Amino acid sequence: MAKKVADAAAAAPAAAIKNGEILRAPAEEIYADELQALLEADKHDKPPGWRMSPRAVHTYICGGKAGKREIAPKYIGHARLVEIAIATLVTDRALLLIGEPGTAKSWLSEHLAAAINGDSTKVVQGTAGTTEEQVRYTWNYAMLIAQGPSQQALVKSPIFRAMESGSLARFEEITRCASEVQDAMISLLSEKRLSVPELATEVAARKGFSVIATANTRDRGVNDMSAALKRRFNIVVLPSPRTLELEVDIVRKRVTELAASLSLRAKLPAAEAIEKVVTIFRELRQGQTLDGKNKLKTPSGVLSTAEAISVLANSMALAGSFGSGEVTAEDLAAGLQGSVVKDEDKDRTCWQEYLTNVLKKRGAEWRSLFKACSEQNE
Repeated sequence: MAKKVADAAAAAPAAAIKNGEILRAPAEEIYADELQALLEADKHDKPPGWRMSPRAVHTYICGGKAGKREIAPKYIGHARLVEIAIATLVTDRALLLIGEPGTAKSWLSEHLAAAINGDSTKVVQGTAGTTEEQVRYTWNYAMLIAQGPSQQALVKSPIFRAMESGSLARFEEITRCASEVQDAMISLLSEKRLSVPELATEVAARKGFSVIATANTRDRGVNDMSAALKRRFNIVVLPSPRTLELEVDIVRKRVTELAASLSLRAKLPAAEAIEKVVTIFRELRQGQTLDGKNKLKTPSGVLSTAEAISVLANSMALAGSFGSGEVTAEDLAAGLQGSVVKDEDKDRTCWQEYLTNVLKKRGAEWRSLFKACSEQNE
């Protein structure tokens, strides 16, 4: 009877994922079919602790074919940067992904772990409240008081578990952690051992262990990494999309995936609507119009590719819940207002100047969006 209950409990999460009941399933569950096809077609050598070869990982990330199966690209951008990231993880060096917010650092980190280990869930989320215990280990204090230090009372961190199993751990937003928390990583990455003095033992990392950390350039001054810690990483800088066309492709792909995942009851935004949102974001982000003729004030918010995806998904939610099911200029304007105007005093003025000096002068095809944005910003 107990076994049947345990089996049913184990099957419940898998069934929920299959039925679309999980709000955000891990990458290895969403793309399980593609990963299986790659595993079956992979004929290349695999590094210790890896499920598939570096070439197969690259195909999974950048797209291609596994036998007759088409593999959709997960990261659209510099394929060479992906190669460098994968090659880093083949060595004993950790990987640090740096870039502006919204440049797919966490996205790439998750998919690398999903492809290499089939498990992207060993994650430490860096915040101002992250402690050294969350990086190393802590204790079940009820068991600690009752029995004293023991293996059963030990609560292992994601990095601890990755060292034991010879797999990848992810450290998100590492520069948001205090310096002493960051410094706890130095010995782990140098010695590849974690000491547990209370049990008079230590854990040696198995082959395949590494860490993928992310840091965004907007937080560089929060708790900047020490030179000693930076030396333990190979650093890959992920740039913003080079061209308008590339960014539009990224946004369209992710909005389509989000709409399916969230079951948004609206039609996908028209190609023209996506291009308009991306154009506005690129111009305000760069501080000038795409033709370079007008200089613009830059808002305080981060107008990233991820933010553009969020605006369009929110517009679909508005259209599906309160409109006709087709995304209108008013739906887009509501999302744009919330993204651009973060600081009421400064950003509202920047946005109004952009609307008056740029959007208003762009002709009939922009008029409805200009009018809706102007009304929203009053």
